[in-house]
Amino acid sequence: MISKASAMYARISPRKARMIANLVRGKNAAQALQELQYVTKAGAPVVKKVIESAIANAKVSKPDQDIDNLYISKATVDQGPNRNLRRWRPRAMGRATPIVKGVSHIVIELDTY
Repeated sequence: MISKASAMYARISPRKARMIANLVRGKNAAQALQELQYVTKAGAPVVKKVIESAIANAKVSKPDQDIDNLYISKATVDQGPNRNLRRWRPRAMGRATPIVKGVSHIVIELDTY
């Protein structure tokens, strides 16, 4: 493991972000960034920022490291805490339930070939 970056409490559902993480896992980092530039999914900009951060972390930790040899060795998306928005949705028989939005923890690890 050469570098790692994470986006904690990202305001996107884990299911949406996981699709993008599965798309780029195992690919070259530069190739993954090019592909994410044209993907129209909601999780693409968030995952792209995390990959760019991991590349920047790799440059700082080892300046003599060749950046072109980096690939995405690990890409995980976990569910964050289930926070509601202090708003309520009406339900049957006069009840109400909180509106729950998705929160994700996205972790990207880069390694060399």
